[in-house]
Amino acid sequence: MTFDKFKENVKVTKEVGWLLPGLEVKRWFALIFLGSIMIVLGFMVLANVRPIYMTLELIRKAALILPSNFLAAVFILVGAVIFFKGWQKTTLSIMDMDSTKGNSSILEKLYRRRKLNKGAKVVAVGGGTGLSMLLRGIKKYTNNITAIVTVGDDGGSSGRLREEMGILPPGDIRNCIAALGDDEDLITELFQYRFKTGEGLEGHSFGNLFLTALCSITGDMVRAVKESSTVLNIRGVVLPATLDDMKLAAEFEDGRVVHGESNIPEAHGQIKRLFTEPENCKALPEALTAIKEADLIILGPGSLYTSVIPNLLVNGIADAIAQAKAKKIYVCNIMTQPGETTDYSVASHVNALIKHAGNKHIVDAVLVNNSLPDNISEGYAKSGSIPVRLDMENIAPIGIEVVSQKLIQENKEGLVRHSSNRVARAVYYWYRKSLKK
Repeated sequence: MTFDKFKENVKVTKEVGWLLPGLEVKRWFALIFLGSIMIVLGFMVLANVRPIYMTLELIRKAALILPSNFLAAVFILVGAVIFFKGWQKTTLSIMDMDSTKGNSSILEKLYRRRKLNKGAKVVAVGGGTGLSMLLRGIKKYTNNITAIVTVGDDGGSSGRLREEMGILPPGDIRNCIAALGDDEDLITELFQYRFKTGEGLEGHSFGNLFLTALCSITGDMVRAVKESSTVLNIRGVVLPATLDDMKLAAEFEDGRVVHGESNIPEAHGQIKRLFTEPENCKALPEALTAIKEADLIILGPGSLYTSVIPNLLVNGIADAIAQAKAKKIYVCNIMTQPGETTDYSVASHVNALIKHAGNKHIVDAVLVNNSLPDNISEGYAKSGSIPVRLDMENIAPIGIEVVSQKLIQENKEGLVRHSSNRVARAVYYWYRKSLKK
């Protein structure tokens, strides 16, 4: 149970929250209490106080045998050592939490540091807004998160910086760093700030420029990401899938070949095959290590052909996921995406993943939404976007488990958006349940 869930379900005072298991503070309070008792007992013996409780009879007899001053000194000395040890540990724990950034209470910081540090090792693979949405929810269950992000983006601010500065596109990486940080922290808001005016600045986000500058200083996007993550005190690690200058291309059923991630959805056709240019992009070693050591691997949600599958095309990543002992789940999109997944069902999404990964062991289960707004926006129909249909008759032969939950975020406009809390809760519940099988 997360700290936020605990507060929702149990209406108690903040002081009672200190009784949550795993904070590693209660043990030090116990030491302080024990030390205090020892000191009191020492002074009682020194003052020749005759206790009336049987538990003190042994002390009384010892006082008759040993000199009272000596016995009192032993009690006071041992009690003082225990007391100050407990006080030291408690103070260090609280100071450690108080030194972190953010507006959370010390209790919340203690919970996150002590309890969530022991959470499952989660690897989330994807890109775009889908991956950052997932990370905002999953960070409430564990601090051991590695986000593996696609670097095929060539549009918007990221595309301009990629073209002009010769760096990996920072946009999706920036979104993931911000998602794993404290959303209420001013520095996170600054990281996401986008300039609306200014020659050369308009359209760029501060985070993109910051990562670009750090990359120039450090000479390495991985180091730039690590330094940015330290500044924002994020809970987890963000890694690009590759450091190679990877670009996307798609072959359509009608024979056309379209180059560039931003051009693929605009081609409006049925995608036959997605590939990278160059074809042999090398996976980041840290990403492969994270996959190998993971307890849970999550694919998606996000644009199937421009956010999720591109990671699987990087040499080594698909094989590493297939061979990993981790539980693997794919979070399917709620609505089809015109230009990429027109008329796609759940099975179509899963089959596309398996086809491009070249291995059916890439996923154990698929998480699908089973609820839609009553007033679904008319804009979806106008753009040709429809709810992704769950076709169990086609899923069953694949041998993939289907997890069906309400995953949408409530809103009055009838927009269909994933709820980060609901997605993370469903994924983590499935993971815990699958461990018992």
